Amino acid sequence: MTTVSTARDRRITRALRIIAALTVIAMIATIAGLGLVWVRVHNTANPAGSPQSATTTSHLDTLRRSAAPQPDITPAAKAKRTVAAMSMEERVGQLVMAPLNAGTDPSSLASTIRDRHVGSVLIIGNWNNGVASVRQATDALQSYAPANIKLLMTTDQEGGLVQHLQGAGFSTMPSAVEQGRMSTDQLRQSAAVWGNQLAQAGINVDLAPVVGTVTVPRASNAPIGALNRDFGLDAAGNAAHASAFVLGMRDSGVATSIKHYPSLGSVTGNTDFTADGILDTTTVLDGDVVNAFGTVIADTQPAMVMMSLATYQAIDASAPAAFSPTIIDGYLRARQGYQGVVTSDSLSAAALGGISPDQLGVRLVEAGGDLACIGAADYVTPILDGLNAKATTDAAFAAKVTRSAERVLTLKYQMGLAH
Repeated sequence: MTTVSTARDRRITRALRIIAALTVIAMIATIAGLGLVWVRVHNTANPAGSPQSATTTSHLDTLRRSAAPQPDITPAAKAKRTVAAMSMEERVGQLVMAPLNAGTDPSSLASTIRDRHVGSVLIIGNWNNGVASVRQATDALQSYAPANIKLLMTTDQEGGLVQHLQGAGFSTMPSAVEQGRMSTDQLRQSAAVWGNQLAQAGINVDLAPVVGTVTVPRASNAPIGALNRDFGLDAAGNAAHASAFVLGMRDSGVATSIKHYPSLGSVTGNTDFTADGILDTTTVLDGDVVNAFGTVIADTQPAMVMMSLATYQAIDASAPAAFSPTIIDGYLRARQGYQGVVTSDSLSAAALGGISPDQLGVRLVEAGGDLACIGAADYVTPILDGLNAKATTDAAFAAKVTRSAERVLTLKYQMGLAH
C-alpha cells in the first residue's frame, strides 16, 4: 500500500513539474512574441533611415508650428496695431484734413504735417496749370509725411461747375446732370479716365459723387440742383450712376467719397455760404432718398461718406447731420452697415458759423464721424487743439478718437498708403 502510494506521488510530482515548466515556457514565448510584433510594427511604420521616418518627423514639426497663432495681417488688424503704437496727438492728426489752396506754397503745411501729424490734405481752389503743377505740390506734401504712413490727398472733382483741377492733362468734365444722361457703362469708363488723370496728379481720393436727389424745384435748391451737381434722375437712377462713378474711379486706383449724407436735395440754402434755408423738413430715414446712399454703399463700399451740414427735422432736429449720432452711428453705421471713414463737409462753412472752431472736430467725432474736412486754413489749429484737449480729459472721447484713427488707417492700408 505504501509502495503504491509513493510511486503515484512521484508521478504526480513529475507531472506538476512538467506543467509548471510548460507554463513558464509559454509565458516566455508570449512575451517574446509580443516583443517581435512590436518591433515589426514599429519598423514597418518607421523603418530606420527611411524617407517615411523623415516625413513623419516633418509632419510633427508642421503640427508644432501650426499650433502657434499666426498674426492677423488684414488692413483692419494692421491699422489697430499701428494706432496702438501712436501717441494721442498722432491719432488726432489722422482725423484732420487740412486745405491747400491754389497758389499757396505746399511748405506752408510742412509743420502741420510733421509736427501736428495731420494725415490728409484737401487740394482746393482753381488749380489751372495742369497735372504737372498739381503733382509737384502733392509730391512735396507727401514728403512731409512719415515714410510708413502717407497722406490721403483729396480734391473736389465732380464735373461741370465743380472741378478744382484743370489745365493740361485734365479733361473738361461734364456736369453730373450730363453724366446722368450717359449709360452706367459709359459713365464708369469716363470716370476711369478722369480718375487716371487724378492719379497722375498725385490725388488718391475724389470727394465725389453727389448722391443726393433733388426733391424741390431745381433752381431753388442752391447747393445742388441750381448747380447741376446731382445726376438729375430719381433716387434709383442717381444711385446707379453714383455707383458707376465710384467704380470707374476705383478702376484707376482713386478712392471716392459719396456725399452729402443724407442728401442736400431738399434745402434752399447752400451750407457753404449761409446758415439760412438749411433745414430739411421732408427727408426721412428708410425713404428713397436715403436708401439711394444705402444702395451705393452696399454695391461699392466707397472709401468715405461725407456728411451734410444741413439739419433734418424729421430725423434729428437737434443738430446738423455731421454732428448727429442718430444719423451717423444710429443709421449710417448701425442700419446701413457702413463701417468705413465718415468725413464732414467743410467744417469752416458758414452753416456752422455759430459754433466755436475748437468744438467742430469734437462734435464730429462724438457723433461717430472720423475725418474733419476743413476748407479754411485758419481753422486747422483750433480744430486740432480742441480734439487734443478733449481727448486728454475725457477717456470715453479718447476711445472714440482711437476708433476713428483705426478706421482712417484701415483705409490707408487698403489703399497702399501705409505699411
